[in-house]
Amino acid sequence: MKRKLGLLVCLLLIISVSLPLFAQAEQETGPKVINLWSFTDEVPKMMEKYKELNPDFDYEIKTTIIATTDGAYQPALDQALISGGADAPDIYCAESAFVLKYTQGDAASFAAPYKDLGIDVDKKLKEADIAQYTVDIGTNPDGKLVGLGYQATGGAFIYRRSIAKDVWGTDDPAVVGSKVGPGWDKFFSAAEDLRKKGYGILSGDGDLWHAIEGASEKGWIVDGKLYIDPDREAFVDMAKMMKDKGYMNDTRDWTDAWFADMKDAGEKPIFGFFGPAWLINYVMAGNSGGSAPGEGTYGDWAVCEPPVGFFWGGTWVLGNTNSRHKEVVGDIIEWITLDSSETGLQYYWANGTLNGPGGTKDTVASGTVMSKSDGRLDFLGGQNMFDVFVPAGQFATGKNKHQYDETINMYWRDQVREYTAGNKSRAATIADFKQQVKDNLDIDAH
Repeated sequence: MKRKLGLLVCLLLIISVSLPLFAQAEQETGPKVINLWSFTDEVPKMMEKYKELNPDFDYEIKTTIIATTDGAYQPALDQALISGGADAPDIYCAESAFVLKYTQGDAASFAAPYKDLGIDVDKKLKEADIAQYTVDIGTNPDGKLVGLGYQATGGAFIYRRSIAKDVWGTDDPAVVGSKVGPGWDKFFSAAEDLRKKGYGILSGDGDLWHAIEGASEKGWIVDGKLYIDPDREAFVDMAKMMKDKGYMNDTRDWTDAWFADMKDAGEKPIFGFFGPAWLINYVMAGNSGGSAPGEGTYGDWAVCEPPVGFFWGGTWVLGNTNSRHKEVVGDIIEWITLDSSETGLQYYWANGTLNGPGGTKDTVASGTVMSKSDGRLDFLGGQNMFDVFVPAGQFATGKNKHQYDETINMYWRDQVREYTAGNKSRAATIADFKQQVKDNLDIDAH
C-alpha cells in the first residue's frame, strides 16, 4: 500500500512539473499573433516599417482601429482587456485626454511595466532624452513606467511673421518671444500693442485655455475633491477681458470660424495660436489657404517660446500585462518610444521619411533624435521648429492631469463662455460649474 502511495505521489509530482512546461511550450508555439488596438492608423502604419526593418519577424499584426468619436474606443478597449484570451490587446494606444485612466486610473492594472517587457528603461530614457512630462503621465501608482509616446506635444506660440513686423518691426522668434512672455502680463501687453494696429492676439478663448490648463500647478482633482487652481480660475477673468477688449475673434476651437482665422479670413487678422507641432502640420497647414510660400498665409508663420509651458495631445503606447508575447511586445514598444538611433521609429518620424523621403516632419518624444534631425519647415518660413519645440517639451508638466479632465474641461469652458457672453455672473459661473461636476461625476468641491 505504501509503495502504491509513493508511486502515486511521484506521478503527481511529475504531472505538476510537466503541466507548466507544457503550458509554456503551448504558449510559445501558439498562434503568432500580436493584437494591436488604436484609435487612428498611425501606430498600425508604423508596423509596416518595423516589419521591413526586421525581416525575421514572423508574427501577424492583427489591428483593431476604433475612432474616439462618440466615445466608442474606450468601452471597446476596456471590454477587450477585461475579457482577455487570444483576442485581447497585446499593445494598445491611449490619447492624452484619457491616458491616465490606463496608466494611473481605473484600468491601470492591465498595463505592463516596461521593465517587465524586457526594456532597459533607465538607460533608454537617458539615451533618448525623453521629456519628463511624458514619463510622469506614463508612470503607474507604484512608480513603474507603463506608457510612453512617440510624438512631442509640448506647446509653442505660433505667430504671423508679417503682423510681427508691422507691430514691432521684426519677426525674429527671440524678440517676439520676449514680447509675448514670459508670463501673462507681458502677453496681454502685447495684445494691446496688436489691438492698436487692428489685430487680435488669439482666435478664441480655447487657444488661451490650452496653455493655462497645461501650465497650472494643480489639476482638477486634489485629494478626491474638485479643486479650481488659481491659474484656472484666472481664466474666467482673462477670457472676459479678451472679449471685452477685442483681443480675439471669440471663436471656438475646431469650428469653421477658428479654421478661417488660420487663413486670415476672420473678423480681424489674428496674430497667433498656441499649440504643438501637430497643430502646425495637421491643422494649420491645411487651413492656411495655400500649399506653398506666398499662397494664403502659408510660409508667413514662425514659432517662439510661449508665456507658460504646456503640452496638448499625444498618444501613449502600452503593453498588456497578460500578453503571451511580452518579449516581442517589448521590442516593438521600445522601437516606437525609446529607440533614438537612425533606424528607430522616431528618427523617421522627425525627418518625414517613414514612408520614403518628403513626408511630414514632426516633433518626437526623443530630444536626442530632434537634436540630430532637420526640423526646417517651409510653412514656418524655413525655421527649424526643433529649436523651439525641444525646450518646449522640457518646459511642460504632466503632474496636473486627471482621468476626468476631458469631461470637466467641457463643463468649465461652457460655463466660462456663458459668463463672457454676459448670461450669468462670475459667482454663478463657478457655482454652476461645481454643481455640474457634483451632479454628473459625484465629486464634491473643496
